[in-house]
Amino acid sequence: MPHSVSLINTIAAGLGLALVFGFLAAKLRLPALVGYLLAGVIIGPFTPGFVADAGIAAQLAEIGVMLLMFGVGLHFSLDDLLAVRKIALPGALAQIAVATLLGGGLAMWWGWSPGAALVFGLALSVASTVVLLRALESLGILDSFTGRIAIGWLVVEDLAMVLVLVLMPPLAGALGGTPDNGGGPADPLWQTLGLTLLQVGGFVALMLVVGRRVFPWILWQVTRTGSRELFTLCVVAAAVSIAFASAALFGVSFALGAFFAGMVMRESQFSHRAAQESLPLRDAFAVLFFVSVGMLFDPSVLIDRPLQVLAVVGVIVLGKSLAACALVLVFRYPLATALTVSASLAQIGEFSFILAGLGVSLGLLPVEGQSLVLAGALISIATNPLWFSLIAPMQKWLHAHSSFARKLESRSDPLAELPMTTEAKYLSKQVVLVGYGRVGRRIAAELDANDIPYVVAEQNRELVEKLREAGIAAVWGDAADPAVLIQAHIARARVLVVATPDTLNVRQMIETARTLNPAIQTVIRSHNEQEAKLLTQETAVTVFLGEHELAQAMARDVVQRAVSMAVPA
Repeated sequence: MPHSVSLINTIAAGLGLALVFGFLAAKLRLPALVGYLLAGVIIGPFTPGFVADAGIAAQLAEIGVMLLMFGVGLHFSLDDLLAVRKIALPGALAQIAVATLLGGGLAMWWGWSPGAALVFGLALSVASTVVLLRALESLGILDSFTGRIAIGWLVVEDLAMVLVLVLMPPLAGALGGTPDNGGGPADPLWQTLGLTLLQVGGFVALMLVVGRRVFPWILWQVTRTGSRELFTLCVVAAAVSIAFASAALFGVSFALGAFFAGMVMRESQFSHRAAQESLPLRDAFAVLFFVSVGMLFDPSVLIDRPLQVLAVVGVIVLGKSLAACALVLVFRYPLATALTVSASLAQIGEFSFILAGLGVSLGLLPVEGQSLVLAGALISIATNPLWFSLIAPMQKWLHAHSSFARKLESRSDPLAELPMTTEAKYLSKQVVLVGYGRVGRRIAAELDANDIPYVVAEQNRELVEKLREAGIAAVWGDAADPAVLIQAHIARARVLVVATPDTLNVRQMIETARTLNPAIQTVIRSHNEQEAKLLTQETAVTVFLGEHELAQAMARDVVQRAVSMAVPA
């Protein structure tokens, strides 16, 4: 037997204790990830007993981040990213600025240097993509428009942090730290910035221009062999190798490289299968990620600096979230979307650890600052599921007690109702199409080909504007809101088609539609086989799974229903 078994010890102890404490947390009606974090604290270097190899745990966690981000990319196309750019780009940058000012101001109040305050504020400004994904998946809104806004928001944050990590070493001397230039002269700032932008731009261009053609072709060739293990191997190899190559050649993070790898692999018709095949491995490594976070935490900071820890958690959970909520509302999106994005950002994670570690190594951030960042991360990650669970009660309470909230939800927006000039054919015996993404567009094309009128209900404001410019009847809003379906004239429609896999609100859409129109037929799209069975049993609707070929089958079914209902009895 080999004498060095650190890898086996770390995996065995991490997964074993995570199972035990995750189970206990679930029994206590707490999120399982609380148990995973506690398992990491127990096997970490700051508690007595067995101590796992922190270096190996961190590398295992990095693999988990790669696989998770790859899975997100498989469900998040370039079109999805571009669709939310008008809110995700300015919103993320503004929120980073606000959170950095709050965290930096707190650090300055404690007497830290301006350089330390800047690094500390930046570390508190960026949320964990891994934590967000777990939350969105558990709620079933990963593929919803609100979920795409949250993911796009964090992608922008990740891109900004890549730039920050590259600029910190050459700027360390000017900020009061130790320049990381190997003792030689530092490169000019403009040169460093230009090179970074060139590298990131080159990577994105390569993945979108070349990768969108090459990687789906490779996956198709492997699929033709008929070997399931080769297919799974191809998916995992693509996620890990592309992430590593992007970091080695272009200087972007592993997570960002894996995300773009998943985005280009989505162009393959086997993207849904790839996501399913890699799911068990992603789940296992995600657990190791949370265990590794727990290992970094020193519980003594809670005793030595309780008020500072509380202030840090306040900036993360309240300051950053309130800023994000206000920004989303400024862009005239619904209160529910604003609250969901706020809850998504009420935590910090992997980039915060990297920033804090680099800040300490450059002499910018005191060691106590790193401990406070880790404490804030652990507490915010553990409590994040609680904020998601409070979204619905908070929205209900605000509607009941705040006239301002009711005003925000009022249907005064011109995009929230069909224009008075809308033709009569869109107001009676039409198809109401909820969602105009990849599947929705295919269904709409089939309806157009058969000259069947339809009204689109879509949450993306910019998309609704474009549809109206193209002469397509469209109404903006969340179709789970009865007012949106009423504006789409659901009471006189032939068929309701839900082409967005928003399993959280689909039952409410069906109930509203049948209340207003008992004879309406309903066709639903879903990614989850179990959810599809439940919907069929509970609501007696027709459910289609997946995309691509099934989108065409779904479109044909809708056309047949619309045509058959148009024939006089």
